[in-house]
Amino acid sequence: MNATVSPLLTVEGLDVTFRRDGEVRAVRDVSLTLDRGECLAVVGESGSGKSVTARTLLGLTGNHASVSARRLEFDGIDLTALSERQWRTVRGRRIGLVLQDALVSLDPLRTVGAEVAETLREHSLAAGPGVRERTLALLSEAGIPDPERRAAEYPHQLSGGLRQRALIASALSGAPELLVADEPTTALDVTVQAQVLDLLGRLVGEGTALLLISHDLSVVARLADRVAVMYGGLVVEQGRAADVLSDPRHPYTRALLAAVPTTRSKGRALSVAPAARPAAGPGGCPYAARCFSADDLCRTELPAATVDGDGHLTLCRHPGGEVPLAAPDASRPRTEGTAVAVPRDEPAGGTGPALLEVAGVSKSFRAPGGGSWTAVRDVSFRIGAGETLGLVGESGSGKTTTARIVLGLVEPDEGSVRFEGEPWSGLPERARRERRRHLQVVHQDPLGSFDPRHTVRRIVAEAAARAGVPRGRDRNARVLELLGQVGLSSAVADRRPLQLSGGQRQRVAIARALATEPRLIVCDEPVSALDVSIQAQVLDLLAELQRELGLALLFISHDLGVVHHVSDRVIVMKDGELVESGHVEQIFDHPAHPYTRELLAALPRPVRDHEADRDQEEVRA
Repeated sequence: MNATVSPLLTVEGLDVTFRRDGEVRAVRDVSLTLDRGECLAVVGESGSGKSVTARTLLGLTGNHASVSARRLEFDGIDLTALSERQWRTVRGRRIGLVLQDALVSLDPLRTVGAEVAETLREHSLAAGPGVRERTLALLSEAGIPDPERRAAEYPHQLSGGLRQRALIASALSGAPELLVADEPTTALDVTVQAQVLDLLGRLVGEGTALLLISHDLSVVARLADRVAVMYGGLVVEQGRAADVLSDPRHPYTRALLAAVPTTRSKGRALSVAPAARPAAGPGGCPYAARCFSADDLCRTELPAATVDGDGHLTLCRHPGGEVPLAAPDASRPRTEGTAVAVPRDEPAGGTGPALLEVAGVSKSFRAPGGGSWTAVRDVSFRIGAGETLGLVGESGSGKTTTARIVLGLVEPDEGSVRFEGEPWSGLPERARRERRRHLQVVHQDPLGSFDPRHTVRRIVAEAAARAGVPRGRDRNARVLELLGQVGLSSAVADRRPLQLSGGQRQRVAIARALATEPRLIVCDEPVSALDVSIQAQVLDLLAELQRELGLALLFISHDLGVVHHVSDRVIVMKDGELVESGHVEQIFDHPAHPYTRELLAALPRPVRDHEADRDQEEVRA
């Protein structure tokens, strides 16, 4: 950064407090700068204050927020002094916003073209025929093929990747100097994620300032010039991306990096062992209760920030302190084998007894306007008792349809499914009902699968009832036993889903699945919406339960790092077909199919993992 030129964005001593049914200080004394052509990533777990910080830069904190700062300037404009009318000349025109869920952010009643054109008209950036011309140009610049056709479509008619690019096109329509991207790639498959990251990287290269909010440290490593780590509303570490990600100093940053599944994390726990220290007082370090190095002074007084000669800031009295991981997950050792592009008459898997056997299943659906399309074509695989099979592929590859066939929710047009050595597909539901308890599912969004009116006790008790647990004390005891098994206290039992955090809800979903004493659990993107520290806890929990109970898992995910960490074997799907299968190390180290190589090449990697995987880059070249 040129020291003689003022930064585009300057934030000094930012505080944001929400006052409604009490007082919550969400952001505390945050300071950061951002220049044109630079990417600053703000990372941290849910509730750390990163999204509130981002929304403050657009005047979107809401009526119940109190915002103060020693300095909050954008290109010389004092943002704290703007009226709502003045904000409208800045928001969208000079500062753009890209949110996580494009389907929610885009108006479902307007075409994509109308969404992009709104900013052009609102800020008088185009008129008449020029609006359409500029709209199509923006869609094309965002990487959307056939922009004329896509401009006439509604958000629900686009794939996840196209929707996200349409949202970026809408944000770019005002040609903003600063783009705030809040979790722009969460829940996107790896190839679509790579396309969105390429687009954002190109914008930065062309001079746009990018404030990236993310819990995905692999994404941060790929895009960011600098990184600010937030916890408890504070920036606890800040510096150049390479320094923060390769030589973290704050215990919280070190714990975040340890929680990222990489090619070197298999066989160890991801989450940090609980420190079980006393909580800090109002003026103390908010991380003290989780920090193994915290002392009495940490709990009563916030440390002063230290900054080295490279501008690396740390808010900690004990930088580089101990960060012990939880107990090892006792994963099976590396299994050698050969990755193969699977012949269509050969099932993927071993030759031993199979708990689940899928043989040559195909499924087609009617297409809008007539005709049909094939979602799954001649797919075969086996899962053994106590084994984890990873299922990967991009959106539309057939993963979810395959899972629904396995669960008996969709009947295959061809082929068969056998479970526990007996036919599973092709049977009436009454013939499967008694055995269904042995085959359960954990969804990506447990909130969508819970009745929001029911308490956790009732949600888990209903599943226990299907397992034949008697009413009354026995069933209540079983509910509390299951909650304890997934690391939840009895106090959670009388709360409703909306009163729980994302990680707590996912643990309740796992408890519900365990209630029927299953032998196989289908995990459909179970951690994709969780921040990295909660994801680590859930993955460690699944490993522990699998070890204790002998569960088999069909683990579906677009996150290849997660798949590598949890799986014994992996199958890869593309366009409804199974194109490759093998032991996990062989798939990742020596992929045989071009599509698998493409998936692995698109996988962003943390800085600390690059050197270890240099040999893989040579394989994919």
